[in-house]
Formats: sequence, C-alpha cells, structure tokens
Amino acid sequence: MSRIQEQSRTSARRSRRPVIYIICEGEGTEVIYFKRFRARNSNLEIRPIISPQKSAYHLVTHARRLIARENYYPEDGDQVWCVFDRNGNTNDDLARAEQAAKRQKYQIAYSNPAFELWFLLHFIDQRAALKDADEVIRKLDSKNGIVNYKKTGDYYSLLKDKQALAIERAGNLLAIHTANGYAILSRDSNPGTTVGEFVRMLNERIANQHGGNHDAL
Repeated sequence: MSRIQEQSRTSARRSRRPVIYIICEGEGTEVIYFKRFRARNSNLEIRPIISPQKSAYHLVTHARRLIARENYYPEDGDQVWCVFDRNGNTNDDLARAEQAAKRQKYQIAYSNPAFELWFLLHFIDQRAALKDADEVIRKLDSKNGIVNYKKTGDYYSLLKDKQALAIERAGNLLAIHTANGYAILSRDSNPGTTVGEFVRMLNERIANQHGGNHDAL
C-alpha cells in the first residue's frame, strides 16, 4: 500500500464512528430491540448481525468470521458482543464459549434461560428459577407484562421507562449467584442475565459520544 493510500485509510478511520457489533442468534427479539439503541446525532454506531449458530461456542467462533467481513478496529473503540441464551448448552459448552470470547476480546450478553428474562425484569423482580424460554414468555405475556407478546414485536419504547429498574434487578440476580458460588455463564445461574450490563454500557457509550442524544429511532 502506498503512503498516500495509507494516509487516506487512516483519515477515513479517524472520521468513522466507533461500532458496537452485536452478534445475535436469531432474527427476532434481540435484533429488533438492540436496533432501537441507535441514537439520533450519536457518534456511536450499533450494528446487530444475525448468526445462524445456536450453540454458544459456535456462535462465538462464527462471530470471528462475521467480523472478518467488517471494518473492525477495537483500538478505535469498536466492540463485539455475542448475545445468546442457555438453550441446550451444557456448562462445558458455555465455558468453551467464554474462553473463545476472551481470546478474541469479545464480550458476552448471556441470558438464563432466555433473553425474555431481561424484558420480564422490567415488570417483576423474578428470583425463582424458570424451567425454559416458554415459561419466561408465559410470565411475560400477562396483563402485568406485555400482553400478546410476540418475538417479532418492538417493545423498546414500552420498556424504556423501566430500564433502570431492570438493570438493578438483573445486577441483584448476578450478585446472588456469585455469592452462592455459581458461575454466571452456566446453567446454574437461573434466573440470570448479563444483558443489563450490556444495556448500561450502551447507554454510557451513547451519552459520552460527542453530540449523543439518546432518543432511539
């Protein structure tokens, strides 16, 4: 590459916005929700990417191939977050996923048993273990939650005012599991989710970017 080309590439990098790449295991709930964090006038870009992988380990390793197609510059503030649920993953599967993410310096937003637990925490302080995703959705789909909940629905605006409370509740669950000696990224941390930590980080990054005004599109 010539010096002029290198200078042009460096200049383009300096003018681009940092990107948060979000690798999701499906086309519905998670992608729709995180797209709404794209703030007007913010110098931070939120880019959800769908992965066909359901296994936690394979989703993380496949993320590397997906990111290889992107202009990924962690030194400029870019981050990769892998978002997945417990599903059929064993504790060994989850440990392998965690190790793979650490090697690539990726972050993980994990929900046990399902992403909808994050939504549920906006309405109730769920402490009892939940059998599976279906049980989470049954509790969420109620008059005190989201009536007629659908995985393809956009609930960002409905949840926004309760977001701080959900972050607090999610944090309390993680503290309980840690105090009990349970690994967060395991089947034992039920109910639990690190999505609250991810959302808090997104809010902080958006607010700290020049001109950031977190009014979701």
